[in-house]
Amino acid sequence: MPPTAGSSPAVSTASSHSALTDRSSAAPSSTPTHRLLPSPAGRIHLVEQGSGPLVLLLHGFPESWYAWRHQMAALASAGYRAVAIDVRGYGRSSKPEAVEAYRMLDLIADNVAVVEGLGERSAVVVGHDWGATIAAMSTLTRPDVFRAVGLLGVPYTPPGGPRPSEIFARMGGTGAEGPGAGDEPGAERPGAGSPGVRPDHDPHPRPQEFYISYFQQPGRAEAEMEPDVRGWLAGFYAALSADTMAAPGAPDPHFTGAGGTLRERFPVGVLPSWLGERDLDVFAGEFERTGMTGALNRYRNMDRDWADLADWAGRPITRPSLFIGGERDASLTWLADAVKAFPETLPGLLGSHILDGCGHFVQQERPEETNRILLDWLASLPA
Repeated sequence: MPPTAGSSPAVSTASSHSALTDRSSAAPSSTPTHRLLPSPAGRIHLVEQGSGPLVLLLHGFPESWYAWRHQMAALASAGYRAVAIDVRGYGRSSKPEAVEAYRMLDLIADNVAVVEGLGERSAVVVGHDWGATIAAMSTLTRPDVFRAVGLLGVPYTPPGGPRPSEIFARMGGTGAEGPGAGDEPGAERPGAGSPGVRPDHDPHPRPQEFYISYFQQPGRAEAEMEPDVRGWLAGFYAALSADTMAAPGAPDPHFTGAGGTLRERFPVGVLPSWLGERDLDVFAGEFERTGMTGALNRYRNMDRDWADLADWAGRPITRPSLFIGGERDASLTWLADAVKAFPETLPGLLGSHILDGCGHFVQQERPEETNRILLDWLASLPA
């Protein structure tokens, strides 16, 4: 925002907890190395592997650097310096208390600080979900630092247009389904009898609230998530993954009913095939330690971003770019016009790929295919 179950991840749970190493001037290694670097946030935690041209990897909601575990070794083996960070507010990176400390310009400044702290002058930046938007805005505003951008899951939309809070408020409605529910690309989904899929429809239509609007009030979404972080994350990941998302016509998990929660619309008792129990332990362990507020504060700054980025309103990203999306990701329904506009908004686009039968968590649902596309694209970039 979304490896085979039980398989050993490329970076083990043990290495992500017990073997953490903080080194301010460590050389890149063939094995994953954990570091802390100073940034405007205070510190940014990162994991790096390999040596060569820098590729900065930005995760989405609600994840961490670990979302790139399948890409790290592949990039390192191909001769790149792969660096996956915990975005401000996540994992071991700093978590400022003020809500306004999570505005886009601050996150861009963190990314620049990481590049400079690693002793580099430029980087290719690749992001998924919120990370895709952060990567896009980093490249738009600092093309002197970010020489190319890869976007996974969420297509680029230039700054400007109506105020975001006004758009999201209009995405409500009534009924058992939210607007657009059940019409994501791809005709087939798990049937009502699939494990964890609730077959019933709400017989009493209620007003709908879009999840981004639901996230706005501090403490409100936290009250739903934090009593059972692991269970909430499991349901969220399942709701947005191709092999566990609900059948067409089921209540849309991107919306809440009046007085309801997001979780009541999530699949139950099932994990997507890409998420093993150990992987879930890693994601959940970080949020159980930090809470969810830092991650949610990103959503609470969208109107501030709209004002902060006014000078870039309507501007294209001219640096070389790449897009990879999942056919069954709702983002491709809501932002279909953004994809159609790529010739104008991403004139440097070198590839746009929609992965058949893939959900939201592109690089985790389809790691080998994502790696191949990324490496081919990176090899095509100017030196």
